Amino acid sequence: MRVLDAQDIPYEVVAFPDSIHDALGVAEFTGLPAEEVYKTLVVQNSAAGAKPLLVMVSADHDLDLKILASAAGAKKVQMARQRDAEQLTGLKVGGISALALLNRGFDIYIDAQAKDLNSIVISAGKRGLNLRLAAADLIRVTGAKVIEAS
Repeated sequence: MRVLDAQDIPYEVVAFPDSIHDALGVAEFTGLPAEEVYKTLVVQNSAAGAKPLLVMVSADHDLDLKILASAAGAKKVQMARQRDAEQLTGLKVGGISALALLNRGFDIYIDAQAKDLNSIVISAGKRGLNLRLAAADLIRVTGAKVIEAS
């Protein structure tokens, strides 16, 4: 929220029980369309010394790792296990957020479908707390590369 406040970007807080750890659960609990609620996935690049990638896709879509590898110029990528994702980001699964990790050197990607949305709901960096903001603002603030990810 501090990042958005600093840039005068309007947002709405979406609260839900912190026992919900996935975007589909957030969509179901809040009654929001699953295509507007995005999950942030941690993906490891197989190249030696490569930083993990953060990829935002809607709750109702799966990430295509081959497409991501091609877009990232990587030979091979794989989903990080829950424990690894938490260790790499310092955030709990269900609360991993590109906004919270902006200055940590992660390459950030977002599925192209986000460009068609007026607003998008993403994690605020803490379980039980999401933010709803304009998709264009999210893409601009995070510098996310827009790719066909699903």
